[in-house]
Amino acid sequence: MALFASLYRRVLGWAQHPHAQRYLAGLSFVEAFAFPVAPELMLAPMCVAQPRRAYRYAAISLAFSLLGSLVGYALGYFAFDLLQPVLTHLGWMDAIDRLVLELRADVVLHPWTAFWLLVAAGFTPVPLKLFTWAAGIVGVPLAAFVASMVVGRGKRVFLLAFLVRLMGPRAEAFLRRWIEWIGWGALALLALLALGWFGWR
Repeated sequence: MALFASLYRRVLGWAQHPHAQRYLAGLSFVEAFAFPVAPELMLAPMCVAQPRRAYRYAAISLAFSLLGSLVGYALGYFAFDLLQPVLTHLGWMDAIDRLVLELRADVVLHPWTAFWLLVAAGFTPVPLKLFTWAAGIVGVPLAAFVASMVVGRGKRVFLLAFLVRLMGPRAEAFLRRWIEWIGWGALALLALLALGWFGWR
C-alpha cells in the first residue's frame, strides 16, 4: 500500500495552495503548544515546490513556532493547575512531570543550564509542546527559553530548507521515488528513539 506516496502528493498539493504560507504559520504556531503534527511535514513539500523560497518558509515556520512556544510557556506558568485534568486526559502528565523535575534541577544549578536541555529537545522524540509547558511550569528564565527555542527549532527548519536548496530539482525526484522507504524508515526510527528515550529516562 503506497501510504506515504499518496500522502506526499496530497501535501504537495496543499503546499502549492495560494494560502500555503498561512497554513504553515498556523500549523507551526499551534504545534508548539497543542497540535501533534510537526510543521516539517508541510514545510518540506513547500520547499520542494518552490526551492527559491525555502529559507523564507523556514523563517515563517520558526517565527510562528516561537510565538506558539510562548503560548505553551504562558499556559504552563499561569494555567497549569487549571488545565492539569486536560493534560492528564491527553496522557501528557507523566512526561511533563519528568521534564519538570529535570528542569527544576537544572535551574537550581544555573538558569542557563536549562537552555541546553531545551535545545537538545529538538533531537528527541518528545514533542516540543511538552518542553514548552514544562519550562513554563518551572519558570525557566524567559531569555534562556526563547534562545533555546530559536536554536532548537531553527536548526531543524533551516537545515531542511538548506538540504532542499542544495539538492535543487533533484529533491522532488528523490522524494517521489523514495518517499515510501523514507516514511516507513522514519516511523521505525522514531519508534526506536522513543523506546530508547523512555527506557533511558
